Amino acid sequence: MDISVVITALNGRATLSATLDSIAEHLPDAEVIVANGPSADGTSGLVCDHAAVDRLLELSDRNPNVARNAGLAVASGAAVAFIGQGTQIKADWRSTVTAALRSGADAVTGPIHRELGGDVTTETVEETTVGSREVRYFDPGNVIFTRETIEALDGFDERLQVGSARDTAHRMAGMDQTLSWEPKAAVLRARPRPSGHVDPQTSIHAQGYRARGYRMAKNYGPGWQTVNHLVREIVGDGLAETGAVLAGSTPPSVWAGKGRAAITQVLAGVKDGLIARVSDRSPKRNPHGLSARRDRPVSTCEP
Repeated sequence: MDISVVITALNGRATLSATLDSIAEHLPDAEVIVANGPSADGTSGLVCDHAAVDRLLELSDRNPNVARNAGLAVASGAAVAFIGQGTQIKADWRSTVTAALRSGADAVTGPIHRELGGDVTTETVEETTVGSREVRYFDPGNVIFTRETIEALDGFDERLQVGSARDTAHRMAGMDQTLSWEPKAAVLRARPRPSGHVDPQTSIHAQGYRARGYRMAKNYGPGWQTVNHLVREIVGDGLAETGAVLAGSTPPSVWAGKGRAAITQVLAGVKDGLIARVSDRSPKRNPHGLSARRDRPVSTCEP
């Protein structure tokens, strides 16, 4: 099976070399596309000099979903894998995902082994149920789709800065597409390093709650399923924060402020999601997907 690998990069010079080396070792005949942008640490030079890379796309947008869609737009393989910078595929990865796709899976994902100091932790499969819909989540740094599947989804939703993989998982479930969890389709990921363009205490927090509201309203509409799911998530987060208040590490005023901010962001996301739902009434629910624009790459480099 012909495989295209799309790697999203942003200031990834310190970790990207190991990613490319692992692909060269375990997927030597894969088409490798690096969607970079915009980096300021010499990532472009490293990529252009690496023998495993077939194409480098230089982007002006830091949205990782823009990068994924840009790579998808030029990929030619029968299957398209999305790998994150600093992620190294394992020896069994190719044979495992190929067997699963040939057995009828629409997409395949597997564990993320993370290096944390001298230890290694492993993420396991995560699933949820919304109404009658069974949703299996995946990490966007370790997933491979058949071309038919990812094109039917119209790629990733570029409206989202965070949480697009979860949105895609909901859309896959809505289209009855199968995502196979394969324990041997594992990758190793070093501890992520801050990229310098977001404040993890503000931007990611706000974007995360807004993304929750957006994907639920877009995929399920304004009904009880959306309300029930979002309320359970907000209440769950609030209870988790309550422990910090009781322990004295978080002032009650901060707890209350976080709660108000979460609700505000969720409601803003719901509004945006309902607009998106009206904009794309098709099963793919992706008005900001691959087909929505054609101007992603600023420049390309073919080593």
